[in-house]
Amino acid sequence: MVEQICPVCGLPKPSLCVCGQIEKEEQKIKVFTEIRRFKKVTTVVQGITNGKEASKQLKSALACGGTFKDNHIELQGDHRGRIVGILKKLGYDEDQVEVS
Repeated sequence: MVEQICPVCGLPKPSLCVCGQIEKEEQKIKVFTEIRRFKKVTTVVQGITNGKEASKQLKSALACGGTFKDNHIELQGDHRGRIVGILKKLGYDEDQVEVS
């Protein structure tokens, strides 16, 4: 069985390729809240490239509803205090996350 070589980093793809980790480390994540209709608060997370998967994990960890659209994650409620810890568990660094 021949392993494929990654064209970006030159390492074998499934076992040693670090492109995904490098991409994750370069992201700048911005977290803020918006007030929507009927004075409902929504937490918005911008800057995550694999947003579909990350939105599922965030919604599950925060026990809230939400969606991924227009390249950002929208979560129901104000979760600015807890979201940094959860993103850290998902493999992001605290320095990458800007909460406002």
